[in-house]
Amino acid sequence: MFITFEGIEGSGKTSQIQGIHAHLSERGYDVITTREPGSSDIGTQIRSILLDSRNKGLDPLAELLLYMADRAQHLNETIKPALSAGKIILCDRYYDATLAYQGFARGLDIGLISELHQLAFSDVRPDLTLLLDLPAEMGLARAWQQIQNGQRTEKETRFEEEALAFHSKVRSGYLDLAGKEPRRFRIIDASAPKEQVQQAIMAKIENVINRDNL
Repeated sequence: MFITFEGIEGSGKTSQIQGIHAHLSERGYDVITTREPGSSDIGTQIRSILLDSRNKGLDPLAELLLYMADRAQHLNETIKPALSAGKIILCDRYYDATLAYQGFARGLDIGLISELHQLAFSDVRPDLTLLLDLPAEMGLARAWQQIQNGQRTEKETRFEEEALAFHSKVRSGYLDLAGKEPRRFRIIDASAPKEQVQQAIMAKIENVINRDNL
């Protein structure tokens, strides 16, 4: 099963994935966690370009193609082998992030992004996408607090340094995508306390697992 976690900066995806991994592992499931960008050695190098705040001049199309290159490596090196082995995959960002960030927020053509993805990755789609949603100003404030207290690296702040309007567009984009695919998406209120958010996530995952086991 392929489960993706999406959301704006500061939505809590990374910490929630860690907790969900522990919970599912305790129940006997074979689980792996992964992320985009940067799940492989090559992806780590791509990530260093994409998230480095010194690269503010990165062209949006170049940004898109770097994310696509990272995803190609990620799929072949991690996701496809894990799916073939019957594992549950918990992935921090995937294709929907590309649509939200490079499409809705950067203004690149959604049709172009979808066509590129269909051409290269059409056979790999998430079974469940958990959208951790909260107001952009709250997410951005959380992200900067985590950076300042050392929970997140200061070297990867290119997106955090974008204006609030950019992050609001990302959030709107995610909600638009979720509205178009209600069977795949589950929207989680990420403004709630961490424990409450994790309980909501686990309930959604268990519903899908039980549904697929019928």
